[in-house]
Amino acid sequence: MTGKLNLLSFSICLLVSFSSFGQNISLFKQYNGRFDYTFIGNTLNTSENNITGDCTILTSSSASLNLNTTDVVENAYLYWAGSGTGDFDVTLNGVSISSQRNFALTKNSLDYFGCFATITTLVQTTGNGIYTLSDLDLTSVITNQTGYCGNRTNFGGWAIIIVYKNNALPLNQLNIYDGLQGIPDSLDITLDSLNVVDNNGAKIAFITWEGDSILAVNETLTFNGNALSNSLNPANNQFNGTNTFTGSNILYNMDLDEYDIQNNIQIGDTTAAIKMTSGQDFVMINAIVTKLNSQLPDATIVLDNLIQNCDSRELTINYTVRNFNSTHDLQSHVPISFYADSILIGTTFTNTILPIDGSESNQITIQLPASVPDTFILKLVVDDTGQSIGSVIEINETNNNFIQNVTLWFAPMFNILPDLKGCDIGFSKAIFNFSNYFLLVKVNNSDTVSFFESILDAENNTNSILNTSNYESNTPKQIFVRINNEHCYNITSFMLNTMKCPPKVYNAVSANNDGQNDTFYIEGLRNIFLKFELSIYNRWGKLIWTGNNSTLDWDGYPNSGSVFNDQIVPDGTYFYVLELNDPDFPKPINGYLYFTKE
Repeated sequence: MTGKLNLLSFSICLLVSFSSFGQNISLFKQYNGRFDYTFIGNTLNTSENNITGDCTILTSSSASLNLNTTDVVENAYLYWAGSGTGDFDVTLNGVSISSQRNFALTKNSLDYFGCFATITTLVQTTGNGIYTLSDLDLTSVITNQTGYCGNRTNFGGWAIIIVYKNNALPLNQLNIYDGLQGIPDSLDITLDSLNVVDNNGAKIAFITWEGDSILAVNETLTFNGNALSNSLNPANNQFNGTNTFTGSNILYNMDLDEYDIQNNIQIGDTTAAIKMTSGQDFVMINAIVTKLNSQLPDATIVLDNLIQNCDSRELTINYTVRNFNSTHDLQSHVPISFYADSILIGTTFTNTILPIDGSESNQITIQLPASVPDTFILKLVVDDTGQSIGSVIEINETNNNFIQNVTLWFAPMFNILPDLKGCDIGFSKAIFNFSNYFLLVKVNNSDTVSFFESILDAENNTNSILNTSNYESNTPKQIFVRINNEHCYNITSFMLNTMKCPPKVYNAVSANNDGQNDTFYIEGLRNIFLKFELSIYNRWGKLIWTGNNSTLDWDGYPNSGSVFNDQIVPDGTYFYVLELNDPDFPKPINGYLYFTKE
């Protein structure tokens, strides 16, 4: 491997304020399958700090990894610790590593720290060989004159937990717990999330700091009330600077120890109790790993898609049942229950045997009872008979649920719109302004509104009317209104009709052929009042012109009466009489007009 991989960008700064209690040991990671683990690491101390007054501390040390060729590294976790408030940046095989989680502990006014980083890619790339941790520099806090030396708690070291996979391994459950807790006199730790199916080959391993072989005052380690020991770790001197993975007894001031626990744990156990005591030696525990034989399924369920219809209480639920993170097949015919809030609304079963990492997708359609409110919590539960009772023993009995908030869909409400009437501009055509109907029709202001000329366009939401303020149309005409909310729509309509409005007379004629007022124009007359009759008289009351819907507008030339000739009339004031011959307008309209040729 060449170059230098910078892992700083992956670091997560979780600085923890110093406490005399440190951070309690808790579950960090769980593996289910053909997994196993090993520890490697080394101390920075050159001798046990209770044997000599020498406070020399190294800044680097090495350890070897020797996995089988068929072992595949799944994850690798680096822990380092020491005296002082912390050195959070180190180097491993030339690669810069920054702490992603920090631990801190204070004892007798002296500070101690622990650090963590995930280094999976580095170990997968490097493989077997020598691992050298460097740049862990505690020399500024560990000197012959410091409190750590005088207190004999000067230490530094590192360890890597490597989790690996191998198809030849039995199906195991690995649990990694970590934190930083001191053992002043005694310490009780409860390990949870266990699942013991077969205790054969069960193991437990520890990373602990600052243990001394010379101090063995009431120094014990019990698991479920039973004392643990091995050839390197006597029952009365557990924290003695040893490494049971290499057989070393000179791992000064730190311990990487593993114990058999198959006779100390029972099938069906989900928790285990660890008790550590130390009458004199100050010991800190940083990480614990358990390995238990576990061949169980783990049923989980997810909602893939929820199909709803507007104004309907029917739900179609697409879901997937999974057997991920398991160590055994999941049997077929596992019950599945569906709840709306606490109301059971449906049940079904899985159809096939699901292998490890297998899944099965299916669908169920449910009609909601009237007792279910419009908004509710939909809960899917696998391995549930409908009475919150399961039928399958699983690795994890708490992950069978999937929950989602659901609101039923309803078409938007709307206000009834009044029909519109417009003045006839000819042949029953009018110009309409219904732009205010966008707001008038809505009950909910967040709804959107569109207008259409046909019901088909409204249903398909195509070809909407864009000009609602100056809309010209023949009548009668039905306009369709589509009101949309987030999921549904509703359609209403209103009618456009014409009405005959009083004509508007422009009573000035300037027959100069300039294109303006060249004739006697009456707006709203032609092609509306089809039977109108218009008469024009001169100032002496003589009829000079008559017209109707079939004649052109008067341009100053007479066409009737005794003065009829081909000569344009002289400038002056004339009198008109307009008879609309319409029952709505029984009285004639009359008045004066001024004619000029200028």
